[in-house]
Amino acid sequence: MNNLGSLESAIMEVLWDSPHPLLVREVLSLLNEGAEKPLAYTTVQTVAERLARKGLVRRTAERKAFRYSASRTRDEHVTAVMLEALAASPDRAPVLSCFARSVDLDDALRLLEELARRTAGHGDLGGGGPGWVPPPSS
Repeated sequence: MNNLGSLESAIMEVLWDSPHPLLVREVLSLLNEGAEKPLAYTTVQTVAERLARKGLVRRTAERKAFRYSASRTRDEHVTAVMLEALAASPDRAPVLSCFARSVDLDDALRLLEELARRTAGHGDLGGGGPGWVPPPSS
């Protein structure tokens, strides 16, 4: 999931920034704005298809072409990448501790606020929803 190449990432950025699904030629035009070396239509089309196979974009038929849109928001994608990275660790506690120490103070406070909202009304603070990580046992 987090192994996006530079062109895949650039296409995703264009799709996330667009308020509506785009044709390959529209994606190409946006990518080539100010580019030193313009990309070829077939290159962008091939990479868009690869992103569709990965489930990162949806394609909708329109006459003899397809319109592409991101299958989830940028925030949802970044969250999934973070959760995938966390899941790769056999022991999440040290990873979470390191992350908590590494984020800047404003981000840490924002995270604390979200966690407080999530656990409000749960006397045991367990949450238990998707992605929930239990506290380390003492």
